[in-house]
Amino acid sequence: MAPLFDRTRRFRVYQSWVLPGLLQSAAYTRAVLGTVADLRDVPDDIDDAVAVRMDRQRVLHSGDHRFAMLVEEWVLRTVIGCNDTMAGALGHLISVASLPSVSLGVIPMGTPRGAGWPVESFTMYDDTQVNVELVAAHLTVTQPGEIAEYARAFTELSAIAVYGAQARSLITAAIDAIR
Repeated sequence: MAPLFDRTRRFRVYQSWVLPGLLQSAAYTRAVLGTVADLRDVPDDIDDAVAVRMDRQRVLHSGDHRFAMLVEEWVLRTVIGCNDTMAGALGHLISVASLPSVSLGVIPMGTPRGAGWPVESFTMYDDTQVNVELVAAHLTVTQPGEIAEYARAFTELSAIAVYGAQARSLITAAIDAIR
């Protein structure tokens, strides 16, 4: 993934399940990977995987990368790990979202939707590749017409998200609900 992250200038991420990986705290990443390992009965290499994912976050602070991140509000309110892990992850989210290269939008619960929207989480790397997260696998999309569909979906989702103080307010409310 490192070469893809290094060459991508414009990241667009929509997450409907968990906080975006680039914005996760180490404890939250550990909890997510632990759950996946348990569900899939895979070897326990979580420490190494967390280290790799945390190192990947250096891209947030280097080069001329731009990150547009969208999350559903219920992602903020779904406790991954314990309450302290989740509260810490949300505090970390507020901090990382304040970086000049990061735009974080939160789609409030109850927001009316258009005729269609994705149910799967996805990451767009410039306009050249989309990675889609499925329950049992990741799908890599490289066909221009299919990438355009994800770009259109991202634009529509961006239009119903809240940003800045409104997004921080939703994150803070989620922290308060946990405590």
